[in-house]
Amino acid sequence: MFWKCPGETLDPAVVEDYVNLKKPCPFWNDINQCGRRDCAVKPCHSDEVPDGIKSASYKYSEEANLIEECEQAERLGAVDESLSEETQKAVLQWTKHDDSSDSFCEVDDIQSPDAEYVDLLLNPERYTGYKGPDAWRIWSVIYEENCFKPQTIQRPLNPLASGQENTFYSWLEGLCVEKRAFYRLISGLHASINVHLSARYLLQDTWLEKKWGHNVTEFQQRFDGILTEGEGPRRLKNLYFLYLIELRALSKVLPFFERPDFQLFTGNKVQDAENKVLLLEILHEIKSFPLHFDENSFFAGDKNEAHKLKEDFRLHFRNISRIMDCVGCFKCRLWGKLQTQGLGTALKILFSEKLIANMPESGPSYEFQLTRQEIVSLFNAFGRISTSVRELENFRHLLQNVH
Repeated sequence: MFWKCPGETLDPAVVEDYVNLKKPCPFWNDINQCGRRDCAVKPCHSDEVPDGIKSASYKYSEEANLIEECEQAERLGAVDESLSEETQKAVLQWTKHDDSSDSFCEVDDIQSPDAEYVDLLLNPERYTGYKGPDAWRIWSVIYEENCFKPQTIQRPLNPLASGQENTFYSWLEGLCVEKRAFYRLISGLHASINVHLSARYLLQDTWLEKKWGHNVTEFQQRFDGILTEGEGPRRLKNLYFLYLIELRALSKVLPFFERPDFQLFTGNKVQDAENKVLLLEILHEIKSFPLHFDENSFFAGDKNEAHKLKEDFRLHFRNISRIMDCVGCFKCRLWGKLQTQGLGTALKILFSEKLIANMPESGPSYEFQLTRQEIVSLFNAFGRISTSVRELENFRHLLQNVH
């Protein structure tokens, strides 16, 4: 799962996976595709991708090879009775895997002819120049049409619009804790992305070279309390809220990755084993954090009402994941899809009935599964939000020097 294109320096934080950047926008047709070179995404050639990674998205264990053989036999109407009883059980568990009703995101189909494998190290998230009405529309639709609002409000008020902040927060406080949390997660994700773009801003663009670095002015325009009329500090608080949510999800899912039968399968057994050791070290470090978010305070109370609220929550977020296919900049779309799906995977971990019913006392249930795409997104999204937290400290030092 941890992998690079040949010839590149391996960064343990970089994970390769597939993505479909050619899916049509399901909501509007007039997308202005960004023609800038910095908006382009460089995919890996198919012969650069190990066979273990090119297996179907949910097949991230060595047992997947046996399962794939069984599936082929099943399609041909044959039955391989030579498989051991243990393997047959594993096959049954995998083939039954269908958690679409448990998922907070729509995922790309690896079988699509438009799906490509991308090395994230070669396509870093940074400022591309994608802005203006098209970029504004993406966030406006997310906030105005997908965040929750009181029933008395016919049209949600966009917190990004000048002069609307006080009115927006007055009715936001009237919502239940889950609906307020939904907005805070979206705001935190938006803030995190803006921190990345401010930290890797295009500072120099000549025919000789391009230089990216910290743009203090850009950061202040997005987060300074005075310049944003108090909105900037709220955004940063929501960023930390998002960080705690994803941190808690990784802590909770540790037993899932500790299972002996869970393997990071690329075909290189030595590297796969080493990477699992590193993965578990990171997760145990996260587990030791003393102030984890308590998800049990969400979706409590009347069982029927809580179930309906959770389903509304899930469908709203799933819709936002579909909006990512409307982003006109391919690199922005790549990272938007990855981080949105990473957060959606964290929410799936926190609120999946399949996981709640079987952890931690009895260990993770085989009914609860994460696809490789979800795992890749989960860790990369947490890497991005962690980078945002670190960059905030860098900007603090830079601002101190300015003053």
